[in-house]
Amino acid sequence: MDFLQALLFFFLSAVPLSADNANSKARSCLDVRQFYSGKGFTLNGVPQTEISGEHLRICPQGYTCCTSAMEETLSNLSRREFEGLVREAGRSLQASLNTQYRSFDTYFTDLLNRSERSLQESFLATLGSLYSKNAPVFQDLYADLRRYYRGSAVNLEETLNDFWARLLERLFKASSLPQYTLTDDYLECVAKQTETLRPFGDVPRDLKPKVTRAFVAARSFVQGLTVSGEVVRKVSQVPLSPECTRAMMKLVYCPHCRGLASVKPCANYCRNVMKGCLANQADLDTEWQNLVDTMLQVASSFSSDPSVDVVIYSLHIRISEAILYMQENTEVFTGKVFQACGTPRMADTQSSGSEERKKRVNPASTAMEYKPSPTTGVPLEMQVCVSLELKLREMQQYWVQLPAALCNSKVAAGAAGDKCWNGMTKARYLPEVMGDGLASQINNPEVEIDITKPDMTIRQQIMQLKIMTNRLRNALNGNDVDFQDASDDVSGSGSGMCTGESCARSGPRVIVPKTDSTRYYNPPENKKVKGTGTQTHPSILLPLLSLATLLLRR
Repeated sequence: MDFLQALLFFFLSAVPLSADNANSKARSCLDVRQFYSGKGFTLNGVPQTEISGEHLRICPQGYTCCTSAMEETLSNLSRREFEGLVREAGRSLQASLNTQYRSFDTYFTDLLNRSERSLQESFLATLGSLYSKNAPVFQDLYADLRRYYRGSAVNLEETLNDFWARLLERLFKASSLPQYTLTDDYLECVAKQTETLRPFGDVPRDLKPKVTRAFVAARSFVQGLTVSGEVVRKVSQVPLSPECTRAMMKLVYCPHCRGLASVKPCANYCRNVMKGCLANQADLDTEWQNLVDTMLQVASSFSSDPSVDVVIYSLHIRISEAILYMQENTEVFTGKVFQACGTPRMADTQSSGSEERKKRVNPASTAMEYKPSPTTGVPLEMQVCVSLELKLREMQQYWVQLPAALCNSKVAAGAAGDKCWNGMTKARYLPEVMGDGLASQINNPEVEIDITKPDMTIRQQIMQLKIMTNRLRNALNGNDVDFQDASDDVSGSGSGMCTGESCARSGPRVIVPKTDSTRYYNPPENKKVKGTGTQTHPSILLPLLSLATLLLRR
């Protein structure tokens, strides 16, 4: 009798369980079919009702509406969508960098243009035909300054020295006694006296460090913006690893396969997945912040005394002072030139002197001081620097904030407690959140990562950030910074600034210096280098030694 009672109890207990299983197996997959079709996939092979999930490789193996093919398809979709989110975030940062570039570039080029126009107007009024005949000397100066700013291989010190030498030749020829014939060789000798006889007083010596510091800082700053954009572009295109693809599938689409489509991922669960998949990118943080800090220092230097505004806009005033000094000391200088270069031969015919030799710079023009006003434009520190500093500070922690940003705005809705998807079911997520960077992911429960194998593309970009930071630090000290001539390749290999349709309205493309290529320095002109093709050229070793020195100092 006891046996019959036990058998009856077992039978009655088993009936509800079987019924529950039958109901579970019969659960409709209509929602999953609609979701799957909405993603653009065919419904061929998609089950009408739930099936056993032993075939699943990523999602939990309970009853499911997903086949193996569906799991693979959704896994690939999650990878593409995640990579798209990272690229979208990168494009947003690139657009911000592009805006900053255009803002500074517009101001700086406008400042140069206004400075040149002021020189033309004032010199034409005071020197007349003497200026008109020698205008190319001044035009070439401004052209070389623009080329230097744009990244061309222009030696700034040689440019300034050449300008003063050419100006001395022209002025000496125009103001010397008419009874002498001045040959090209004689004028070349005159030009060589610029440094020793100081025909322009202290102006060249005083102006050189100020102009050099202003242009080195400006050029390095825009190059810093460009290199930053290029780093963002390359890093944002790093593909998702297979391990991260699995983790993203489990995070985003496994809830659909489990019939929990409305359940959002737990916040900490999402962060662990993102921190694991963006671990290499987070390793950019230290050098990225170093670069931004240095760029902030350079931006601040633009408004230090003397500001970039004053240095550039007052160029024509300082040149006027130099010309006036020479005109007032013509006789003394001419005598010294005759001692150094000899007395030139007499001319066959003599003239009483032309009007252009009588033209003098108006002394009043040398008394002017540039003071930014509404008529000359808003000062740089008011118009650009404040905005630049704010934008730079906003992006300073971009790489370590990216995982949380993607979770908050794109993937998870901040679900917490026991009502969120934890990777297995609707329940609380217990593991702690990992730190930032590759080394911190050794115990990440969601993503399998080999912390001994960093991504090489990202490591290369970390090196680019280091190199650019060192260049900016040199610029802060007024040291000329060597960049590859970008004018030879107007298309570039890919700009760090926005170039796609999404950035079409942001402005022109920016040429990126190829900072990761080996630089070759040519030997000085008129000096032959002897040797065989198998010998190591010292010019190849120079940049390598320089780079090694910079890195050892860090």
